[in-house]
Amino acid sequence: MSDSSPKTSLPAWLAQVSQMVDEALDDLMPSGSATPQALHMAMRYSVFPGGKRLRPALAVAAFEAVCGPRATADAAPGGRHALAIRAGAAVELVHCYSLIHDDLPCMDDDDMRRGRPSCHRAYGEAIALLAGDALLTLAFESLALPELVEAVGARRAGLLVGELAGAAGSLGMAGGQALELAIAEQSWSGRLCEAADAVRRMECMKTGRLFEAAARMGGIVGGAGEPEMDELSRFS
Repeated sequence: MSDSSPKTSLPAWLAQVSQMVDEALDDLMPSGSATPQALHMAMRYSVFPGGKRLRPALAVAAFEAVCGPRATADAAPGGRHALAIRAGAAVELVHCYSLIHDDLPCMDDDDMRRGRPSCHRAYGEAIALLAGDALLTLAFESLALPELVEAVGARRAGLLVGELAGAAGSLGMAGGQALELAIAEQSWSGRLCEAADAVRRMECMKTGRLFEAAARMGGIVGGAGEPEMDELSRFS
């Protein structure tokens, strides 16, 4: 039987996912008026307006690929589609935290982010550092909320936390940033192949691992088995 359901263009689908992710992030984050205001305003400044939301989109795409036509039926509030959005939002929180810290003078020392002053330029280095810490912590808090644990089950909720933690840590994104700092300190004259290998390794850890985690987390929410999880890893 052919699928007669209306097809959504990729730009329209990405816009829909971005809107749903923004709504989930807004629900998860304290308001800018909550005490301490400077911290919460800095957190929101760094999350909204967001970028392309590619990592959450990858999580949702993986979920829909695993669930197939069932994904539409799960789109109601509280359904598994909403849980895939929540998982993607957690990845985005980690991504936004990493951007704040990457921009700090002790790291990449960038004054601008997404067309406006970076967080530490707008709120100071100390608040920017704390805003990144708070976003990272909030990412894991969001995966431990009772409604998510109840909906996906304790085992899969634990898998979600493990995937994100592994991707963000010393063998993932944080390790990749450390490699980037080491690469910048070295002289690569006459060692172009070695330099290219170092950059590939750094990008795999700093960027690739978070993309892989996003895809795998979407698969976890969708109930993917090991063969499907392996396919999602290879794809991401």
